[in-house]
Amino acid sequence: MSAATKPIGIFYEHPHWFLPLFAKLEERNTPFVAIDATSHQFDPAHPAERDFALVLNRMSPSAYRRGHAFAIFYTHQYLGHLEAHGVRVINGSRAFRYETSKALQLSLLTQLGLPAPRARVINHASQAISAAAGLRFPIVVKPNIGGSGAGIVRFETSRALAVTVDAGQLDLGLDSTALVQEFIPARDGYIVRIEILGGDYLYAIRVSLGDKSPGANTFNLCPADICNTALPSTAPCTHDATRTAVQVTAYDPPKDVINAVRKITAASGIEVGGVEYLADDRDGQLYFYDINALSNFVADAPNVIGFDPFDRLAEFLEAEAWHVQAGAKHSPAAATAR
Repeated sequence: MSAATKPIGIFYEHPHWFLPLFAKLEERNTPFVAIDATSHQFDPAHPAERDFALVLNRMSPSAYRRGHAFAIFYTHQYLGHLEAHGVRVINGSRAFRYETSKALQLSLLTQLGLPAPRARVINHASQAISAAAGLRFPIVVKPNIGGSGAGIVRFETSRALAVTVDAGQLDLGLDSTALVQEFIPARDGYIVRIEILGGDYLYAIRVSLGDKSPGANTFNLCPADICNTALPSTAPCTHDATRTAVQVTAYDPPKDVINAVRKITAASGIEVGGVEYLADDRDGQLYFYDINALSNFVADAPNVIGFDPFDRLAEFLEAEAWHVQAGAKHSPAAATAR
């Protein structure tokens, strides 16, 4: 970072999730500016952001659970502004577009020829019943803009779905768009999350599931069951997984799965993020089901995976900042993200 003179901008929303990164950058004497997404403004005519070496977008789609729904929509405008003025953005507008659209995630998986749960996308609750026709029950209705499993409801039968629709109790979420999706029971009771950094495999964890009974309100990384949505909205699921009933262990995924995840993150413009998959307990079929442009990393990482991923993230940010300020037109990681 010795060649860098400008600070790294970190655009964030959650009050706790990014403290480890901030601490790591301070420890390394890396100049950075924490940019609070919940209270922010920009001037389209005078891009002060050029004073940053680059900007790391760490906005979370679950912000609406903390009263910050406005910041989600604002972030789309801010990222577009940054990129229009030539600012290097890690997890930029394309990545955030996928981060805030479960529908686009499924479309991307289909485009890449990768297996994903069968689903239909609706924009009105009255469409849920017809959308579920032909799908295998149980199904879930999942808001398009997700986060920590909020708003996801499981239905065992079409009758149960019809009762909820008729009662006007089906919530499609922030953008009035939702997925009517087949629920996939996880074989051996676990899902796998693969983390990517700069286009390269970082690590993977196997997350054992909690209560999988039909009445359990434990959806998070749906259609797998992970953390209880009754937890405080400030509880960062993966990062604090050791505080919950779930069990998290290091895992070595097959190489073809890792390569598939690299394709997913490259196609979605995600440079720092994770992809989850599971095997269907009924037939063993593997399904990719969630694409995340926000990674809080696993709790107690040195003991779980053998190293601190925040060290790797800090090194990546420093290297990218150096490339930008050294006049490199495109860094290798930036090219991979495109």
